[in-house]
Amino acid sequence: MNTQNISNGILSALMACTGAVILVIDAANAAGFSRPQLISWIFAIYFLGGLLNLILPLIFKIPIAGAHSITAAAFLSTAAAGFSLSELAGSYILAGILIAIVGATGLFVKWLRFIPRPMLDAMLAGLVLNYIVKMVPAIKHAPVIGLFAVAGFLIMPKVSKKIPPIIGVLGFGIIGLLISSSFPPLQEMVVVWPSTIIPAFTVNAFVSITIPVAILILSNDIAVALVALRKNGYELPVNKILIISGLATVIVGLFGGHAATVGGMMSAVCSQEDAGPRHQRYWAAVLSGALVLLFGLFAWGTVLIIEILPMEFITIIAGFTLIGVLMNSLQSAFSESNYRYSTVFAFAIAISNVTFLGVAAPVWSLVFGVLTAKILGEGEESDNETRKLGMK
Repeated sequence: MNTQNISNGILSALMACTGAVILVIDAANAAGFSRPQLISWIFAIYFLGGLLNLILPLIFKIPIAGAHSITAAAFLSTAAAGFSLSELAGSYILAGILIAIVGATGLFVKWLRFIPRPMLDAMLAGLVLNYIVKMVPAIKHAPVIGLFAVAGFLIMPKVSKKIPPIIGVLGFGIIGLLISSSFPPLQEMVVVWPSTIIPAFTVNAFVSITIPVAILILSNDIAVALVALRKNGYELPVNKILIISGLATVIVGLFGGHAATVGGMMSAVCSQEDAGPRHQRYWAAVLSGALVLLFGLFAWGTVLIIEILPMEFITIIAGFTLIGVLMNSLQSAFSESNYRYSTVFAFAIAISNVTFLGVAAPVWSLVFGVLTAKILGEGEESDNETRKLGMK
């Protein structure tokens, strides 16, 4: 292991353990979880997710890195409300089973062809935009924190293009927080260990939670990791990774966790040239997994500290965390000329955040998007190209 491995491994872990954990906490608050339930969730996805992404690079000697699905966490911040913890746990377990089945049957390419990528990105962009917009009133109510966070976002790329702007947002945001806010006394830190949850399986939860979570993990985590690793000269054993990630998601679901999988951006950081000689880059992923694991192990202390933070600070950090996701999703959704009305409908429905017949907006956005594309014949040229690629 060298300094390049170490720096990129630390950077990869920071991506998972900064804004992403705030998204999870926000989703837990929206669902009305207790502190022990939240700690169990964070422990599951970070400790077990970190363990998974520590073992995978050691086995395959490939810089595979990750923890959980940040896009699925963003989705759950609006979709989890109204479901019991047992229903959510059952939904996550079924999502893991679906992912494992996709890997065991080799249906990944067929799945991507059935739901066009622009449609998925339009749905995700709508969800994320809904979340990012909340930054505006948060900055209004906490202007000092907001201005410092914006300054960090603008300054960090000038300091180093290798460091994500979210690190600057977090650092400067904390300075603004210390200047403008007072904090209640920190409660006594008591170690709280995770507990298993008896899952409940319902049709409504399967449609509204299981299917979207499985789709988001497959399209925005595993697929992105595959592309990033191939771009940097690595061939990912896709079906094996799908099966392992699916089974890991089943396990974390027993503790209330939504996913344990490889991460697209984290894998990209650990596999790029800056991570050192090509044959040693997997050590960056090993370090990333180890740090994520430690973060999850001390979830009981992490949650206690974050709970005393103002909600405006959490909203601002979480919003900036998703800006990159929004930009990439919008570009992918609307740069494809073969899809026009279908992506607009999917985007608009996802933004609405409405629930109809007990089914959440993200599901309806995909349903109407795909139906519109089929009726209008949008995307037929792209489908033909995908079929050719799948036959090779």
